[in-house]
Amino acid sequence: MTRRSSTPYKLLLAGLVAVLLVGVSLLQGQLNGQRAELGLTRITPLENAPPVLAFTTVALGSFRGLIANALWIRANELQLEGKYFEIVQLADWITKLQPTFDQVWKYQAWNMAYNISVKFSDPADRWRWVRRGIELIRDEGLRYNPNKTLLYHELAWHFQHKMGQNMDDAHLHYKQQWALEMEAALGSSRTNLAELVSATSPGLRARAEHLRTKYKLDPALMKEVDDRYGPLEWRLPEAHAIYWAVAGLKLTSADRQNKNDLRTLRRVVYQCMQQSVLHGRLLSLQPLRLEADLAKVDAANAAYEQMIANEPDIPDSFRVAHRNFLLQVVYLLNVNGQRTDADRWWSALREKYPQFVPANLSAHDYTLQRLTGGELNSLGHDRVRTIISGLIANSYASLAVDDDTRAASLEFWARSVYSSYSTNIARGQQRIALPPFPEMKEEVLQRFLAPESGVDPRVVDRLRTKLGRPAPAANAPPSP
Repeated sequence: MTRRSSTPYKLLLAGLVAVLLVGVSLLQGQLNGQRAELGLTRITPLENAPPVLAFTTVALGSFRGLIANALWIRANELQLEGKYFEIVQLADWITKLQPTFDQVWKYQAWNMAYNISVKFSDPADRWRWVRRGIELIRDEGLRYNPNKTLLYHELAWHFQHKMGQNMDDAHLHYKQQWALEMEAALGSSRTNLAELVSATSPGLRARAEHLRTKYKLDPALMKEVDDRYGPLEWRLPEAHAIYWAVAGLKLTSADRQNKNDLRTLRRVVYQCMQQSVLHGRLLSLQPLRLEADLAKVDAANAAYEQMIANEPDIPDSFRVAHRNFLLQVVYLLNVNGQRTDADRWWSALREKYPQFVPANLSAHDYTLQRLTGGELNSLGHDRVRTIISGLIANSYASLAVDDDTRAASLEFWARSVYSSYSTNIARGQQRIALPPFPEMKEEVLQRFLAPESGVDPRVVDRLRTKLGRPAPAANAPPSP
C-alpha cells in the first residue's frame, strides 16, 4: 500500500476510533448512573493510610477488591492470634475500600464492643469501646448502607445484649452511662414524644435536632414505637434495641425482605419486651437501681403473640420462649403481691400450653416451687429455714425503701413456705420442726439491724423509723 493510498485508510480508522470513544463515553455515563442507583459505586477515598496502600489503591482503581481481600486475610490471621487492636486499623481501611459491604461494619463493631472492651478492667475504658462499636454502625455503617437489615439487627443486638444483658461484668456501668446520656438528651421526667414530633418551641426543636444528628433517632419513629410497645423507658437500652429493630423492619415490605432477617429483627422486639418486664423500671441513676416493670406484661405478651402470628412456620423454640415468659410473669406477679393478675396469667398459660401445665398445679403452688427450688417435701430443715429467712430479709429490705406492697407479699410467701413445711411435719414427712414464725422474724430483723450486717446505715435507720424501733444506746451490748 502506497503512502497516498494509506492516508484515507488512516483517516477512516481515526474516525472509527472517535465514534467508538463517543459511544463508550455515552455508555459509561449510563453505567455509572446505574451503579450509583444500585449502590455499587466505590468512590470513598482512603484517609491516613500508608503511602504504599494509598498509591496502590489509586493505581489499581477497580481492583480495590483485591486489596480488600488481602486485608481480610491479614485481619483473620490477627484475630486468630488475638491481636484485636491491630485489627482495628485494618478494618478501618477495609471500610474505606468496601463501604457498602455490611459485613465489614459488623465485624469491626463487634471487635470493638466485644473483643477489645474486655481487655480493660476499668468499666469506663470498657464503655468507651462499647460505645465506639455502637457509633460505628449507627453513624457510619448505616450512612453507606441505609437498607441493610443486617446492620439494623447488629445495632439492636449491641443495645439488647452487650448493654441490656448481664453477660459483661461492667454491664451496670454501661446502663448507667447510657441512661445519663439519654436523660441529658430527653430530660429527667418522662419525655413527651408528641411535643418532640411537633417541636413548636425553639427548645423542643433544638432537642429534636440533637436526637437526629447525634443519636440518629427520629422522634416520629420513637413515638410510633412507644405507642405500640410502651410506654418505654427510653433511658434504658431495651427501648433503643426495639427502636432499631423496628427501623429495620420498616425498610421494605415483608415479601421483599429475607425471611431470616425479619425473624431476627422480630426476635429482638419480643426479647427486649421481656427484658423490660424483668428489669425495665429505672428507680435511680446514682446508684443505678432497676426493678421489674410488671405494667409492661400485656405489651410484652402482645409482642410474643404478634411474632407467632407473623410466623406460620415458627420454630417450637419461639413457643417455648413464650411459655417460659408466662411462667416468669406468674412468679413475678405473685412475689410482688399481684396474686389476682398471677392467677389470670396462669389461666392464660394453661389454656395456650395445656401440655406443659399440670392440671392439679395452681399458680400458688408453682410459685412455692420456684421460691424453694423444688418440691417442699423433698427439702431438708436447714434449706427451708434459709429460704424463709431470705424471704423475710427481703421483706424488711423492701419495707425500708417504702415498697410496702412487695414487703407484705414477701412476708406472705415466707409464711406460705413455713405453713407448707409445717403441714408436712403433721403428716409425718419431716422430722425437725421450725421455730415459731414470729421468732424467726425477730431473729432476721436483729441481724438486719446489727451494725456488722453490712446494710447501708441509712436503710437501717429508715427501717427502725418505720417499725418504731429506737437505735441502741452507745454503750449497749451488740445484738446477738
